[in-house]
Amino acid sequence: MKTILSFFNVFKISLSVIALLITMIHTEKGFAQNSDIFINPIWAQDPPELSTLVQFANTESEMRVVITRYLQDYAALGRRYVVQYSPVRETRFREFFKGWGKSLESMNFDALSHEGKIDYILLSNKLIYELERLDLDKQRWKEFSSLVPFAEKLRLLQETRFDRIRLDPQNTANTLDSVADDVESLIKELEKKAKIANGIVTIPNISSSQANRAANYIGHLQTVLSDWNLFYDGYDPLYSWWNRKPYDRLIELLTNYQNSLISNIVGITPGDPGPIIGDPLLEQGLQTDLASEMIPYNAAQLLKIGWRELKWTEDRMKEVSNDMGYGDDWQAALEYVKTLAPPPGEVPWVIFDIANYSKEYIGKMNNVTLPPLAEEIWRLNMQSPKQQLTNPFFSGGEATRVSYPTDSMSHKNKMMSMRGNTPSFNFPTVQHELIPGHHLQGFMSKRFNVARSNLNRTPFWGEGWAFYWETLLWDDGFYRNNADKIGMLFWRMHRAARIIFSLEFQLGNWSTQQCVDFLIERVGHEQANAEGEVRRSFSSDYYGPLYQLAYMIGGLQLRALHKELVDSGKMTSKEFHDAVLIGGRMPIEMVRARLSNQKLTRGYKTSWRWDDTIK
Repeated sequence: MKTILSFFNVFKISLSVIALLITMIHTEKGFAQNSDIFINPIWAQDPPELSTLVQFANTESEMRVVITRYLQDYAALGRRYVVQYSPVRETRFREFFKGWGKSLESMNFDALSHEGKIDYILLSNKLIYELERLDLDKQRWKEFSSLVPFAEKLRLLQETRFDRIRLDPQNTANTLDSVADDVESLIKELEKKAKIANGIVTIPNISSSQANRAANYIGHLQTVLSDWNLFYDGYDPLYSWWNRKPYDRLIELLTNYQNSLISNIVGITPGDPGPIIGDPLLEQGLQTDLASEMIPYNAAQLLKIGWRELKWTEDRMKEVSNDMGYGDDWQAALEYVKTLAPPPGEVPWVIFDIANYSKEYIGKMNNVTLPPLAEEIWRLNMQSPKQQLTNPFFSGGEATRVSYPTDSMSHKNKMMSMRGNTPSFNFPTVQHELIPGHHLQGFMSKRFNVARSNLNRTPFWGEGWAFYWETLLWDDGFYRNNADKIGMLFWRMHRAARIIFSLEFQLGNWSTQQCVDFLIERVGHEQANAEGEVRRSFSSDYYGPLYQLAYMIGGLQLRALHKELVDSGKMTSKEFHDAVLIGGRMPIEMVRARLSNQKLTRGYKTSWRWDDTIK
């Protein structure tokens, strides 16, 4: 019986948080104020008490239906206007964003609850950002469109079909054949230039990243054409008779042209990962993204934070290194930790042991609610060699994936994977990816303030929260030994380095190779792991330009907010952590506005400078 009661206490939600949630909309009281209303836990139980769950629904923003409608309409237009960089798509989306902006302006902002005002601001901020992104896309199209002069004719095929206009089979065949001729000429011209140049072709005003963008766009056009062709081929006899051969020829030539661009301008052999190609935003593009994330600092100021935090971590590394007998040579201590990998087949059991240790430790801290169902459902998967090219470490959520060498990898890559994924390196990442990190975040954001979380995919809330917990646990003495300390500090150093190398690249100051070298020399990464990290940062559409710096910057924002609200006695630590999770994904500045009941205005602009040492 004592065990059951103890277990329940670990997962018991702070009563005052839920009481304040219920009170907040109708009374305009913020989370930092007291309440005399007490109810039973509603989301830690399995199953929950449904009446209190219904009560909780009444505390959410009345704008959630508006946001859901916006997201569904946005997605529907995306499925209708599928051709990237199309002027038709741009015009329709510009009209869409401006129309929603006018509708927002017509609302009575002052009549909204505090939660509603937050969502109003978030949606308004989103619309401004999307319009600015359309401008950026328009500029980017101008930069590489000369490499795909045939795109106009191909986009019209799908767009005409979606306009429900009947095609003329013979005229369509003429179009396909004509475009194929144009592509064939482009290939011959490029191959001729490559032969003369005896290597990489240099084209005025075209960078390797822009050529890579063109190659990716050709792949997109092939996907669009495949969908278009499937609508007619085999169903319309005249279409098939006229177009099958021209279509097949065109697709083959587009593939050849794509490969030629990659080989002769970008410098990558098709099928080989090759050099890492990125596409920097430069300062103006960065500022657009920073404004969207409500970060009132510029790139130069954020770089100061990165270098400061890197120095702090290096100093701690030296302290631990001295304790281990290596003096100030922390890289020697790091090298020792790299030798502690378990034998093949054992890494899952190491992860399970760390997860159990983390659960017990964080449960005893009792400063965040841990739902039993979240603990029950998470699973562990192994990352394939291909996945490890872009994620050589860990990735999390309900199905968490861990990297470790397979028997198909080269000996060199096996050793680098083992050295980068020892138990002490895994130690801080298990809670980062599971509980109370990404898995718990996902568990909560799929259940509370769902519309808000769907609107905001901000990594400053997502990765910032997980990194914030790493710092909290460091302060609390979470580590088991000196090797674990090295592991925790290694990842903290890595996050500081991410601020530096990602911003220097996005500003156009560093090449991708300089970023790789920086990770090897200043952080101690293995070669393949450093390359995988940089490839993941710049060669994937999933990770935005601010993603890598968001880990530490978001974490520092949450630390500053914890100091403001918890250290001051306005909230308990558990109230703070539960409220952050319940509130849903959003820029940390809006988390602050929500928890402090900050007065909000229709034209809200970012202003929270959480680090007053940065000028």
